[in-house]
Amino acid sequence: MTVQKVGIVIHEGVQALDVAGPLDAFGEANKFTPSDERYEVVLVGASRDPVRASNNMRVLADATFAEAEDAFDILLVAGGPSLPRGRPDDRLIEYLRRASRRASIYGSVCTGAFPLGHAGLLDGRRVTTHWRIARELAESFPAARVEPDAIFIQDGKLITSAGITAGIDLALALVNRRYGPDVSVAVAKHLVVLAQRQGGQSQFSPYLMAPADPTSPIRRVQDHVMANVGRRHSLKSLADIAGMSTRSLARHFVQETGVTPHRFVENARLDAARKLLEGSDRSLKAVAYDTGFVTADHMRIVFNDRLGIGPAQYRRRFSIPVCADWPVSSTHRGDFRP
Repeated sequence: MTVQKVGIVIHEGVQALDVAGPLDAFGEANKFTPSDERYEVVLVGASRDPVRASNNMRVLADATFAEAEDAFDILLVAGGPSLPRGRPDDRLIEYLRRASRRASIYGSVCTGAFPLGHAGLLDGRRVTTHWRIARELAESFPAARVEPDAIFIQDGKLITSAGITAGIDLALALVNRRYGPDVSVAVAKHLVVLAQRQGGQSQFSPYLMAPADPTSPIRRVQDHVMANVGRRHSLKSLADIAGMSTRSLARHFVQETGVTPHRFVENARLDAARKLLEGSDRSLKAVAYDTGFVTADHMRIVFNDRLGIGPAQYRRRFSIPVCADWPVSSTHRGDFRP
């Protein structure tokens, strides 16, 4: 193996972690590999002038688009909060079109997928991005096949990752592919992250999306379900709440929310169960009953299907400590229990 050249594209308003996460992962990998097989990471920008990151930190490019004409083994576009809101700098789009043809692998972290879309590089490809703007990415670039729950996806030469820290997952996967699990796990341990996350973005994102119009009968149905999440809900009972026929409710519900009424009820139960698992010590059986899953087994099936992990594992990972007398200097283990 030889030195592998990595380019990370920066721009005004870039998300600092989208840059630092992969950069640190590749940098740490260099500590576990021979010097002649290291990663060489270059920050690339429209100019060498400093850009202001979204957290107000200044970031400097190592090379301009004009200077970075050599082929990269890996080329990644870092995301930024402003990227979904408009067309990026034409210099960035033209550079991505040129550089992607020469790169062995090219892709994005988080909202960095949007410049790739404007460059026509997502068409016909499976891609992902931050769960919060996945629908917007799909609407902006309908020729792309957006998969909102994935942590990262590779389709041919294109590799895209989910939101922000998922750039570390992407980099670790590339390190694992090149050097094997011993190195990628060593890097993950040093960074105090999981070498491979179980489940997708769904375990971090809220499921419930209310329609824009708060006076909508669909909103009335949603409010009823969320206020009575532990009760049984049929399409007929929900149609009665909306004052519609079952057929009309099913059609309008999907139009306004993007999911079926049945899926929304399941989403509401899932979110309610997650909150109880995060913030209480109630038994799994009690949580399942209170949130309408009825049995712990049914809740476990839904959790595994939707989140990729079971409710007990979810609680261990995300439970919130409630203990007012913790000393400030105390040390806590990874499960956040005193």
